[in-house]
Amino acid sequence: MKAQPQRFLDPKVLAGISTLDLVARTVVDGFVSGLHRSPDFGFSQEFAEYRPYTPGDDPRRVDWNVFARLDRIYLKRYRGETNTLLTLLLDCSASMRYNSHALSKLDYARYLCASLAYLSNQQRDACGLILFDETVREYVHASSRYGQLNRLLHAMDRATEGTQTDFEAPILHFQQFLRRRGIVVIVSDFYAEPDALIRQIEPLRQRGNDVVLFHVLDPLEIEPHFQGAQLFVDMESERKLEVSAEYLRGPYRDRLRKHLATLQAESRRTGLDYMLLSTDKPLDAALREYLSIRQGRF
Repeated sequence: MKAQPQRFLDPKVLAGISTLDLVARTVVDGFVSGLHRSPDFGFSQEFAEYRPYTPGDDPRRVDWNVFARLDRIYLKRYRGETNTLLTLLLDCSASMRYNSHALSKLDYARYLCASLAYLSNQQRDACGLILFDETVREYVHASSRYGQLNRLLHAMDRATEGTQTDFEAPILHFQQFLRRRGIVVIVSDFYAEPDALIRQIEPLRQRGNDVVLFHVLDPLEIEPHFQGAQLFVDMESERKLEVSAEYLRGPYRDRLRKHLATLQAESRRTGLDYMLLSTDKPLDAALREYLSIRQGRF
């Protein structure tokens, strides 16, 4: 019987693989083999897709026939012209080390970022990386040069849990080096007030980037299953709090659901793509979300 590609995306399987490079190749090769059509748009001049016009685009690329029919402005893109600039922002704050099973949130986030970097490399796209907590811990300038994938993977491999999260620092740092529009992927557990978080991230979208928020949580954070009173320690502030099982089943779940719903709604309102990922779930949903943006949306 032919093996299902999805099994290679299973976090339990990935946790047993020794190197980040092998994880990335296993995930992407397994994922792509399961697609009906290769997502690669980098090697010919055949027509690939339309995308909406944004200020600053070359008007010579406008398809005026489409404009006459739809009264909306779209640009033609060709498969040899769709190379993308991808920048990965990976949250390495202390809360990302939490795990209730084989993978911590940081490990899962690393696997996701490594897979996207590998896929980007396969498509001849330029890819960069920012590791951050309350400051920028490491920055790998975006490039499509030979050896870039190894530079990115080595930086991710060195990433360790830091202190508290501050999204302002990496976003300001990124904007200083932004030379052209692209895709910005932020991978985090997003323990911040949704309104403040979106205000910090929204300028990236306003400058013409496609922005993807991958919200990584442990399954026990989403659906806690504890018996009796529990002592919890905030991994960033080290504050301690004793809570009852009844609180976790009731008010905690309500507050978490409200947080997730608000974050998702605010993301949609401002044109950001949002996806919640549990660290016990396969990575194929995240890769499909990225590719749908990579290939353009109306």
